[in-house]
Amino acid sequence: MAHIPRTLIADDQPDVLAALRLLLKSAGYQTESADSPAAIIEAIKKRSFDVLLMDLNYARDTTSGEEGLDLISRIHAEDNTLPIVAMTAWGSVDLAVEAMHRGVRDFVQKPWDNSRLLKILRTQVDQGRNRRRQRHKAAERREVNRILQTELNEARQIQRRLMPAPAYGFGRFEIASSWQAARAIGGDYLAAFALPDERAALCVADVAGKGLPAALLMSHLHAALRTVANQDATPRNVNAQLNQLMCGNLPPNKFISSFYGVLDVPRRVLQYTNAGHNPPLLVRGDGKTTRLTIGGKVLGAFADSTYGHQEIQLASGDRLALFTDGLTEIRDANGEEFGEARVRQLLIEARLRSASELQSLIMDTATEFSGGEFEDDVALMIVAVN
Repeated sequence: MAHIPRTLIADDQPDVLAALRLLLKSAGYQTESADSPAAIIEAIKKRSFDVLLMDLNYARDTTSGEEGLDLISRIHAEDNTLPIVAMTAWGSVDLAVEAMHRGVRDFVQKPWDNSRLLKILRTQVDQGRNRRRQRHKAAERREVNRILQTELNEARQIQRRLMPAPAYGFGRFEIASSWQAARAIGGDYLAAFALPDERAALCVADVAGKGLPAALLMSHLHAALRTVANQDATPRNVNAQLNQLMCGNLPPNKFISSFYGVLDVPRRVLQYTNAGHNPPLLVRGDGKTTRLTIGGKVLGAFADSTYGHQEIQLASGDRLALFTDGLTEIRDANGEEFGEARVRQLLIEARLRSASELQSLIMDTATEFSGGEFEDDVALMIVAVN
């Protein structure tokens, strides 16, 4: 059933009000009348109307229309979506222009032509309803966006809490990390946590994609890693189990690259496996570098994947950098990549610095290189052996 238009008719002449009510009711309109500016405002406060048909002249001013023009602003303050059609017996081009300038949608001069007036009202009712629908939809979109932004901010805070603290340590190992999502949340992952028998787990991972989908998969990896690593700390077995779990839960064309290592803290030994991830860089005290590549394929892509691992003796003065490709693939204004070579050079030149100082140096240099714009998630962990 079509909505019957509700019209407010405003005029200080009873015979005009009576004639307009009769005309509009015969045309299928609901009508309500007001005979003064105060009555108009009171009516608008009480209920909504589809259109206002109002005289521009009342008791205070019967010729210029100024009283009606001033009233337009007061009406819009109450309801800025209400279409106004103005009527006056003292119409002029200047008054019509000024009325339209103040927000009147159309103008009718007394005495009116019935068919023209009804056509104008029908047009304004339709346009007014359309504007209100659009504003309602816009308001709904703003509310949805507000809720989404609030939820994303909360998700970002939760995701940050999943990451290691910026600085911490295990025995003689000092660790510093940095994580930055290209969007509110992201798919890069860092982990460093204690294991039984004076061991510690280190992990850096990168979920294919960005934003909320990647963040959800990252949280799944976080939960799985914590469970599996505490059951079996052998890196290749951890990756094999993670791969089986990810293959059963990742959507098609999604995968996770990951580097997982176990530190034997008293012996200063690192046992690691690399599942298709950017090779971490180990810089020795003398400046020699090693890329940690031994391992296997990315997680979640091939159910039958197996993983090798390697054991490395660490020494005082060594520095280990774990990072995602978001760091090396940062580009400058000319499109040049930051690259692994720059990371390696920074590590070599500043290898005597602490983990926190090295981490800050690399991130600050990368930020300056890119002009502060990161197109991908970035994660970096520095391990310093003291």
